[in-house]
Amino acid sequence: MRLGSPRPRLRLVGLALTLVMLAFVVRLLQVQAVDASAYAAKADQNRYVGRTLAAVRGEITDRGGVELATSVDAYDIIADPTLFTPDATKTPDAPEQAAALLAPIIGQDTAEVTAKLKTPHTRYVLLAHRRTPQVWNQIKDLKNTLAVKAGTDRNTVNVLAGVLATPTSKRVYPNGDLAAGILGWVNAEGRGGGGVEQQLNKELAGKDGKIRYAQSGGRLVPTAGSAETPAVAGTDVELTIDRDIQWAAQNAITEQVRKSKADRGYVVVQDTRTGQILAMANSPGFDPNDLSKASSAALGNAALQDAYEPGSTAKVMTMAAVLQENAATPMTHVTVPNRLHRGDRLFADDVDHATWYLTLNGVLAKSSNIGTILAAGQLGKTQEAANQVLYSYLRKFGIGEPTGLGFPGETNGILAPPGKWSTSQQYTIPFGQGVSINAVQAASVYSTIANGGVRVEPTLVRGTKGPDGRFTPAPKPEENRVVSAKTAKTLAQMLESVVDDEQGTGIKARIPGYRVAGKTGTANRVDPATGKYRGYTSSFAGFAPADNPRVTVYCAIQNATRGSYFGGQICGPIFKQVMEFSLKTLQVPPTGAEAANLPVTFTP
Repeated sequence: MRLGSPRPRLRLVGLALTLVMLAFVVRLLQVQAVDASAYAAKADQNRYVGRTLAAVRGEITDRGGVELATSVDAYDIIADPTLFTPDATKTPDAPEQAAALLAPIIGQDTAEVTAKLKTPHTRYVLLAHRRTPQVWNQIKDLKNTLAVKAGTDRNTVNVLAGVLATPTSKRVYPNGDLAAGILGWVNAEGRGGGGVEQQLNKELAGKDGKIRYAQSGGRLVPTAGSAETPAVAGTDVELTIDRDIQWAAQNAITEQVRKSKADRGYVVVQDTRTGQILAMANSPGFDPNDLSKASSAALGNAALQDAYEPGSTAKVMTMAAVLQENAATPMTHVTVPNRLHRGDRLFADDVDHATWYLTLNGVLAKSSNIGTILAAGQLGKTQEAANQVLYSYLRKFGIGEPTGLGFPGETNGILAPPGKWSTSQQYTIPFGQGVSINAVQAASVYSTIANGGVRVEPTLVRGTKGPDGRFTPAPKPEENRVVSAKTAKTLAQMLESVVDDEQGTGIKARIPGYRVAGKTGTANRVDPATGKYRGYTSSFAGFAPADNPRVTVYCAIQNATRGSYFGGQICGPIFKQVMEFSLKTLQVPPTGAEAANLPVTFTP
């Protein structure tokens, strides 16, 4: 029996092997030549991970370099969901196991963390934002413990292998609620959400960098190389605020708002020569470190965002116009009746009185509405002409105009052109009703008189310091002359009568050893909720030393419901407390000169 020839079978086997080898060669050519770049890119996509390098936010300091807002080290806790799949972990419930371990540490719901770890079609999820280094250390310790167990026990899986952290920073405010209305806060996305943080967000934020690195199993591969664009740190901002004066102002207004059971209050302290804001305090306030406990009504900066009728503190502008236009002098006799009929109204002063025989100085000292109406009427041959003159001076003082601070949410106030003044507004605007302002505008009016009649635009930023450490002063503020130096000096002497004369309304603002110029205000208040008059705006504004001014202090309290609501009674003491502290802090000595003691009354 003869065996078949082996050659056909060998040929068949050889052909089959040739076809197999040919298939391999074709596939290799496709992978290594034709589609090489595509496969390399896909490999890099799986191998390399890109991350953002957060820039360190610039600090905000007071004028002396004391930190008001700064940043501390923190970590964003992130994860790669592809490392939690059953294929990657050989465990069907790896996301659930990992979430049970992570949730208590990062302070989140277990179900929420589980859902994030199961996110499909991504290699990056953010589990927790800006956690402390202690939190990340806890997670690292757990990861290391699981990794050791997984190395010795095949039944143990390191379900946290896909959890990583990216260094970042967290915004903190070392002084709590101090100057919160000025500073604002930083939101969850790392952007300024209010105040200076929002206004100068671009400068403070800096520029984020990027890094791209190789990873394997959730670990960095140091030998595989990386590409990095470094982050550029934000610019530091130095404010004009003095932390100690801010503290004194905030304590004073907070205590009085509490005692008076008022809706809110504000204090503004300004350097009369430079226009720099030394303090801007609000009550109630908030702690930017924990906005969850903040009332929505307290957020923001009411000293710039509230528009209200100032009342008698605005009389200083009417008197400035009267003096500058030579319509009267401090000695001009003004006979003030018990009632005055003008337009469609019968006007009265805050107290019933027999006919007063006052000098123009006395009209200001006793805060007579009727006397102010009579004086304002001398600004023109007709009421319309007088209105136009008064309006021009109000504008020069900055009423109805931006303060120049450029603060988020700032109000310009309300000042209608004289052609739109109602019959009653023609006579109420001279004594501060029918026109609305904010607290910084009010303070600026008195600083203008204190500065010899020159209005210096208020400023809140003293300068900036870049990453190179170089300090750049803020631009010089705009200056405009409103009244002459002679008018300003005369008006300052008249304002002293408000405080020094026994008939004045501001005697509670007296400061032993210092000459004080000031004015009280008690205005009908428009309720923001109803748009109708309800309650009062109580205020006091002034500067010291009166004959060589250095500091202006303005205080206002909205809707005091316990005790007195008169401005001289509840804001005069605040003015005194804050002014005394400011003068001592700035080491301003008394002038020692005698006051003019202008007469308040005359004998008919």
